[in-house]
Amino acid sequence: MSAALKLPPRHMTVAEFLDWNPEDGSGALWQLRDGEPMLMPPASDRHGRIQGRLAYLITGHLDSKGGLCSTVIASGVVPRVSADHNVLIPDIGVTFAPPNGGQTMSQPVLLIEILSSSNEAQTRANIWAYTTIPTVQEILILHTSSIRAEVLRRADDGNWPERPLLLGPDDDLRLDSIGFTAPLPAAYVNSGLP
Repeated sequence: MSAALKLPPRHMTVAEFLDWNPEDGSGALWQLRDGEPMLMPPASDRHGRIQGRLAYLITGHLDSKGGLCSTVIASGVVPRVSADHNVLIPDIGVTFAPPNGGQTMSQPVLLIEILSSSNEAQTRANIWAYTTIPTVQEILILHTSSIRAEVLRRADDGNWPERPLLLGPDDDLRLDSIGFTAPLPAAYVNSGLP
């Protein structure tokens, strides 16, 4: 007998959302946007491969440096804007904070989204919400249709650039927040892109 999906209330606070359990046994991811619970569809094979590969590269880099910095997959983050009604789920996050035992990542410094054409509007809305988190220094957006990326890097004065830095297959991916540099194509190994 399969468990039935327990539908969420129409409007929730962050506290209600974090206490809510859909009890469907599917392991599906939900995020809370402006008080509305939203089911996140499963990632495509290419999306998952890029996510796994980049998490592997970053984790290896962080491990070689030692310290408390950690790569976190699909953990919730609470933006500063409407903090009582938003829990968003980046594909990858990096934090220097120790584990907190909760459902949200503390003090992220780097957030990464993998952009698919099917979820571009939702992902871009999340990206702009991430800029309100005071500890976030960089946001990386990787595309799934081709080897290209966008990097948003907070300036020394705390402001974000008007436009992201655009990277292509001949560029290095540089993430200043964690001292990471690698050829951009390294994140796309075995993704099915040439």
